[in-house]
Amino acid sequence: MWYLKAILIVVFAIILYQDFKNRLVIWFLYPLVGILTFTIQLYHTPFTVVILNSGINLTFVTLILGVSYLYVRYRNLEFKNTIGIGDILFFVFISCSFSILSFFILFVFALVFSLILHFILSIRKEEKQTVPLAGYMSLFFGAIYAVTFCLTDTFLYAF
Repeated sequence: MWYLKAILIVVFAIILYQDFKNRLVIWFLYPLVGILTFTIQLYHTPFTVVILNSGINLTFVTLILGVSYLYVRYRNLEFKNTIGIGDILFFVFISCSFSILSFFILFVFALVFSLILHFILSIRKEEKQTVPLAGYMSLFFGAIYAVTFCLTDTFLYAF
């Protein structure tokens, strides 16, 4: 299973590079992330549990996007200017990655990590710029998967 994690880390690195450099990511990388994370989780847990985990995680992501949409509407902004389709695709496909509690915690920490990293990297820049959210979150999740190379415990997939 280490080879799937290695491929996944490379895909995360490509997403980070493309999103940071051009703010555009090749679309098929997102489903590839979903397939790889689903397969890695399937290695550690039964199929029905993986489907249940992915469904609940996807519901959580949908809820977050729904609340974000309502907030944007309340502020009279355009939703397409606040979050990119690549970020939404990343959210959807990363929802296949971990058990419910692990995903909730890691997803929130990935968002906080992205916020802090963007503030640190944009201190010197005064112009208004977009946030490469999928890229920052790829860095975070890539680091999580890199750490799991050293661990034999399956606590991230526990159900």
